[in-house]
Amino acid sequence: MIAMARALRIDEVDNVATLLSQASNGEIVEIASGGGSIIDRVEALESIPFGHKIALIDIGESEEIIKYGEVIGMASKPIRRGEWVHTHNVESVRLPERRV
Repeated sequence: MIAMARALRIDEVDNVATLLSQASNGEIVEIASGGGSIIDRVEALESIPFGHKIALIDIGESEEIIKYGEVIGMASKPIRRGEWVHTHNVESVRLPERRV
């Protein structure tokens, strides 16, 4: 069997999963539920570091990023299924934008 990266979808409504190992560009990532069963497989569209998030669906600009069953941010630009979800494409809903 071919080894592949794994990620955890914490809540069934989440549209992102957290990488349990680094994923390389083009690598298939197995998505596990909180109970441990494999519920999906997603191709990583770029390298994604361990502990970071991968998009499970296409997310449009200004759409909610959901993790833990809670909104953790808004997409600052469109995010495709399999892309890295992080500060370069998400605006926090918890921390106000700082104006200088």
